[in-house]
Amino acid sequence: MRYLHTMIRVRDLDVALDFFVNKLGLKEARRHVDERGRYTLVYLTSGHPEDPAEVELTYNWDQKEPYPTGRFFGHLAFGVDDIYATCERLRAAGVDILRPPRDGHMAFVKSPDGHSIELLQNGEALPPKEPWASMPNQGTW
Repeated sequence: MRYLHTMIRVRDLDVALDFFVNKLGLKEARRHVDERGRYTLVYLTSGHPEDPAEVELTYNWDQKEPYPTGRFFGHLAFGVDDIYATCERLRAAGVDILRPPRDGHMAFVKSPDGHSIELLQNGEALPPKEPWASMPNQGTW
């Protein structure tokens, strides 16, 4: 058995792709459009050659209301080479850093649809660094 993907539903595919591809840095691997079923599936990867896992964005064309958010989902987690640089890039792109990487190891952001995204420093935690070390948490993640 091997892990294949995590599926999350999105209400606006363009906004979701802007977040996951343009801001977070994932890459679109493939797409399936089903006109009869009125949905689109987009599979995203990290692009890392040793990482076969995917995120499946499910876009139901007729969904107008936000999907209810539940804690049962948890989060998607991605390892990053430099958590401070990653958080700064996301912040510069307009993404709120909900749980800043005060410890040089972990941060949380949310997708436009409210999915929690955990960012973890690859290897050892980086030494504490401002402005992150004194930045407070925001909201929930």
